[in-house]
Amino acid sequence: MLDAAIASQLKSHLEKVTVPIALVASLDDGPKSAELLELLTEVAAMSTRITVERADDDERRPSFAISRVGTDIGVRFAGIPLGHEFTSFVLALLQVGGHKPAVSDEILGQIRELDGDYQFETYFSLTCQNCPDVVQALNLMSVVNPRIHHVAIDGALFPSEVADREVLAVPTVFLNGAPFDQGRMSLEQIVAKLDTGAEEKAARRLAAMDPFEVLVVGGGPAGAAAAVYAARKGIRTGIATERFGGQLLDTMAIENFVSVPYTEGPALAAAMEQHALSYDVEVLSPHQATALRSTDADGLVTVEFSSGATLRGKTVVLSPGARWRSMDVPGEAEYRNKGVTYCPHCDGPLFKGKRVAVIGGGNSGVEAAIDLAGVVSHVTLIEFDQALRADEVLVSKVRSLANVDVILGALTTEVRGNGSKVTGLDYEDRDSGSHHQLDLEGVFVQIGLLPNTEWLAGSIKLSEHGEIVIDDRGRTSIPGVFAAGDATTVPFKQIVIALGAGAIAALGAFDHLIRTPEMSSTASIADGAKVS
Repeated sequence: MLDAAIASQLKSHLEKVTVPIALVASLDDGPKSAELLELLTEVAAMSTRITVERADDDERRPSFAISRVGTDIGVRFAGIPLGHEFTSFVLALLQVGGHKPAVSDEILGQIRELDGDYQFETYFSLTCQNCPDVVQALNLMSVVNPRIHHVAIDGALFPSEVADREVLAVPTVFLNGAPFDQGRMSLEQIVAKLDTGAEEKAARRLAAMDPFEVLVVGGGPAGAAAAVYAARKGIRTGIATERFGGQLLDTMAIENFVSVPYTEGPALAAAMEQHALSYDVEVLSPHQATALRSTDADGLVTVEFSSGATLRGKTVVLSPGARWRSMDVPGEAEYRNKGVTYCPHCDGPLFKGKRVAVIGGGNSGVEAAIDLAGVVSHVTLIEFDQALRADEVLVSKVRSLANVDVILGALTTEVRGNGSKVTGLDYEDRDSGSHHQLDLEGVFVQIGLLPNTEWLAGSIKLSEHGEIVIDDRGRTSIPGVFAAGDATTVPFKQIVIALGAGAIAALGAFDHLIRTPEMSSTASIADGAKVS
């Protein structure tokens, strides 16, 4: 079932299993159960410490538990964990099999100390790049704390259950039968939500830190590059971020990253984080910046966070990135994750056989319409302008699809629903002024990005579009504060450009340090560094 290369890698990984584990399957007579049994049998044959058992005692079939023999420790998958969830499957095998998770002792201690009984259920799709982080975090927690239990459910295999619980976005997490949260969450974020004292502990930890020589705020490509370039100069570097990777974590296929013909956002984000950590960069997450204070009497810049904590830096590189732009029409916020979604790759499978709309005729919108056309019954692509703005090859493809209608010169005016989910969309014809209604069950919004700079208003110069104004060295209107990436006035928003801009900002910060008398005497300049 697994190709030879993947099977060889998996067999090597399974050498890290140190205690016996059992793969306990609940199956029926369907083809998916046969496929799951084939996968489990193949995996068990790779290690003498892994066995396969048939129980058929779970109401969800096909499903299976990974159980540490003789204990209550284990995790459960309802479905076949391939696609993006194959890594989750491998990690679960290793962790249930006794391999220590690659997580700080501090976080492991927090998990062990959680008081209460927690039964988590996570609905995922195999095409969702956001889901593995949540599945892996909750699996890890169930291995570390025996009072925590988790089952990861492939929504595509259990459509009636998805419909009954009105799951319209993935990942969707239930705790003890009640909705817990939706969307990408890190292990730290989940623990913080359960541990009421976590935020206060994090705030105290940050407040006790000495000033950084370069403090990077934001962990997308620009922030990662800035951290690497700063740390390579031998200066103390920290990076504070809500989630390392930024928009990369929501990006599926990347085919324009020079020298890498194809990769996916989460994989690239993980590689960037490992690169930063290899230079002893202090990565602090999840931390949301809320305010920037100008240089104080000590020559330090202060950044405030939502937890109440503060961090100081001799220089600061801002790379807060951007987020999906919303339509700002009635019903959009009310039905977000109830039919209104911003990730066709993640949530598309949940709308199988349904009617949906895609808002936006640029590359993202047209690509979404093409992808969704293979899953849903019908797509209506709505574009504000009088022509699609996507590349011609995409426009040609979307117009060739029989189940896609394209409406040009249309302004979406409202998302309609029944209180629990989307039932339709209203739009206005911009030429005639006439109003129209579409009956549908999903709205995929793909109309561009907004910079995450609201928290900087009034403290730093922003453009009319809310972008941080920078010069060719990444300098902002505040001495010692630099910026890079999609939140700045750089004209093109691309991964490779953000990486280069992050490097420029870090080099600009380093140059500022060594040319500022009161700072250069304390900067830990690397041996052999040259100033030009």
